[in-house]
Amino acid sequence: MYVVELSLRLSPMPIAVERKELEAARALYGEVRQAMESGHPKLLDLSCEKDENKQVSLLSSEILAVQTYEKSAGGGGGKRPGFSLEG
Repeated sequence: MYVVELSLRLSPMPIAVERKELEAARALYGEVRQAMESGHPKLLDLSCEKDENKQVSLLSSEILAVQTYEKSAGGGGGKRPGFSLEG
């Protein structure tokens, strides 16, 4: 499972949606990044592949950052999101 996480302006909590395949996560990352680059506010409708009842709409001009990472099977260790020196 892969996570696409969005950081929003004035929001302490990121919004995360999951994709089953790496290519799907990369495609969504590209779509969000393109909307951010356009400079024109666009409404993005996102849904989670794991739970399709979870949906969110947000304005692209409110997105500050987007990242993707692989969700680890175990809850504890594994890869941490973002960039760190600790694996």
